Amino acid sequence: MKLLQALFFPPEQPGGVSSMIPYLQDKFNPPHWEMELFSLPKRIRSKGSEPVEFHTFDWHKYEESPIVQKYIQTYRDYLWWTKLRIKRPYDLIHAHHPIAGLAMKEVFPDTPVVQSVHSSYERELILNGRIKENGLEHSFLTSIYRELEYKTDKMITVSRSFVEYLSPFVEHPDNVSVIPNGFDEKRFKPVPHENEVAQLVTVCRLVPAKGLDILLKACAELKSRGLSYVLHIIGDGPIRTELEELAQRLGIYDETIFYGYTLHPEEFMPFFDIFVLPSRAEAFGSVFAEAALCSLALVGTAVGGVAEQIEDGSNGLLVASEDYLGLADALEKVIVDPSFRYELARTGSDHAKSHYSLNRVVHELKKIYLQFH
Repeated sequence: MKLLQALFFPPEQPGGVSSMIPYLQDKFNPPHWEMELFSLPKRIRSKGSEPVEFHTFDWHKYEESPIVQKYIQTYRDYLWWTKLRIKRPYDLIHAHHPIAGLAMKEVFPDTPVVQSVHSSYERELILNGRIKENGLEHSFLTSIYRELEYKTDKMITVSRSFVEYLSPFVEHPDNVSVIPNGFDEKRFKPVPHENEVAQLVTVCRLVPAKGLDILLKACAELKSRGLSYVLHIIGDGPIRTELEELAQRLGIYDETIFYGYTLHPEEFMPFFDIFVLPSRAEAFGSVFAEAALCSLALVGTAVGGVAEQIEDGSNGLLVASEDYLGLADALEKVIVDPSFRYELARTGSDHAKSHYSLNRVVHELKKIYLQFH
């Protein structure tokens, strides 16, 4: 069976897709399986020019928005690049971004297209202050889900909570399957270590949706309580300067290290003690599973897929979104009690290995792929 994994970003970009899809190739071996990856290079801009029409809604109602214009142009570019680069037929295409799925079905209408929806672009834009809830762009982007349902042959997403999120925007939410992301255990090598001062780490894009302002306020509270720690922030993004200034104003800049973007944070994540990320929304939250596989204790917010990964008090700690005092309380528990921290880390690692292994994902995907062959 000849498979194409159609990504939007090149696979070296950070995120759940890049931490899973390239590793699938080793699991889909010839002679029964052939797998290739496809994505739109970042240098491709404004190449596509053909008219765009959707079956389930009229996108022209929204075309006054620059964000909608950019989305449509990116779709045109993906169509242009697909027609230019793909010359051979495939038995099935698995798309990992709405633009990829719509473009592939447009170019190859007779080829089965399985569509994975990994996250919500519109929710990220709202949380990051780029668009207004129920505004023009929000309406356009949520309309895309019904178009995907209409055009593609199967929809998959990464958590039960995200199916609930999609439900108002599709005709048949019961037909959406859930396959959480999977991870190759060989990438994660826990390292036994003893840090005299608790080492906190977070890995994410530096945008408002990740709640790092809440994390910095919680860390300031920890300092006011006389607790020692170091906070390592791995990632980059548009609010980095704002976060650095907030750390200075809160008096915790000396305890906080901003690393910027790092390609393989899992290589040194095992040397830290506690992974913390107070996201305001997460479809799945791949970085929590990755941190668990590195044997870090997990502290997160009870949102989306994070709440499905963590059972509070068993394999991690959950707090309410926006509650910096509650976050400080949770962090204090794992800072002052190393035995509790180690137990959370051990249980979290066992849970991640059993629920989020790459082999489990491969098994589930093969079952779906074979339905179309």
